Amino acid sequence: QVQLVESGGGLVQAGGSLRLSCAASRAIASINFMGWYRQAPGNQRELVAAFTVSGTTNYADSVKGRFTISRDNAKTTWYLQMNSLKPEDTAVYYCHDGVYWGQGTQVTVSS
Repeated sequence: QVQLVESGGGLVQAGGSLRLSCAASRAIASINFMGWYRQAPGNQRELVAAFTVSGTTNYADSVKGRFTISRDNAKTTWYLQMNSLKPEDTAVYYCHDGVYWGQGTQVTVSS
């Protein structure tokens, strides 16, 4: 059983920044997919950003230019840097490696 543990969520004012971390309990260098999803109340879980099988990065249109996904293989951790946050970014954010999910971390952006 692989564990993914998110951290870094919190309350921030609009325009602020947060960095989410996803620590994996196994090596990630060979993982083909690492992604961040979010789910707001009443909404479906949506993909925010991901490293894909092809080696590229994908971003939801709503976060392009504001969010950046990155990884540190040595620390078996991947990150989501979120800048210029908006109230509509408020959600529970989850990391996913294609098989396992983290428990989620709450991000709340106040106006």
